[in-house]
Amino acid sequence: MSARSLSGAPAAADGTLLIAERFGVEVPTFQGEGPSCGRPALFIRLSRCNLACARCDTKQTWDWSRYDPREVSTRETVEGLARWALSSPVELVVITGGEPLLQQQRLLPLVRELLAAGKRIEFETNGTITPIPELLVDGVRFNVSPKLASFGEDERRSIVAAVLAAFAAGGRAAFKFVASGPDDLGRIAELVEEHRLAEVWVMPEGTTAQAVTATLRAIADEIAARGWNLTPRLHTLAFENAAGR
Repeated sequence: MSARSLSGAPAAADGTLLIAERFGVEVPTFQGEGPSCGRPALFIRLSRCNLACARCDTKQTWDWSRYDPREVSTRETVEGLARWALSSPVELVVITGGEPLLQQQRLLPLVRELLAAGKRIEFETNGTITPIPELLVDGVRFNVSPKLASFGEDERRSIVAAVLAAFAAGGRAAFKFVASGPDDLGRIAELVEEHRLAEVWVMPEGTTAQAVTATLRAIADEIAARGWNLTPRLHTLAFENAAGR
C-alpha cells in the first residue's frame, strides 16, 4: 500500500469523522503554536492528508508505508466528539490533522455545536484547500501553514495561490511557516510578498527541545527585523512530543 493511496478525502458514513486522536480533556494541555500559543486547548486530530511531507511529524495520519490505517485511525460520531469536548471547561478546540479540511463538510455540524456551546475553534490547515463559506463565521480561525520545499514537499503541490488568496481575503487566518533554519526565511519573505499575506508567524522546526531551541536562536533576529511573529513549538519544549500532550 503506497503512502498516498488513502490520502484523499475519506468516504464515511453520515455523522462520522475519521479521527487519528483526540486529547486535552483527560490530561490537560496547551496550544503549542501560533497566535494562541500557551492557551489551554483541546485537540481533535483528523486522519488523512493530501500532502506527503518528508519532515511531517504526524505521519500516522497518512503514511501507510509505515502505519496501518486500521490501527491508527477510528471513526467517531459528531455527537460523541461534541460530548467529549463539552465535558471540559476549556474554551479553545483545535481541529488539526493530517489535513482537516478534507472532511470539512462532515465537520460543519460539530463546529456549529461547539460554537453554540461557547467554544472557540482553530483549524490547523496546510493551505491547499479552500474552506467552505459555512466555516467562515465568528468563533472560527484558521492557522494556515504552507509547506516549503525544505519541509520535503513539492511546492507545486503545497503552495496553492488561489487558496492562499482566499484565506488572506477572508480575514480569519494567520499564516504560520515552519523554518528549518535561516535559509528558509528568504523563501518565506517571497511568499508573503507574492500572496500578500498578513499576520505572519514563523516557527522553528524540530522534534526535540534542543533542536527547537537551536533553530529558534538561529532565526529569531531576522524574524524580528522583518516584523514577523515568532512562535515556539511549546508542546515540544514542555513535553518532548509525549503522546496526547
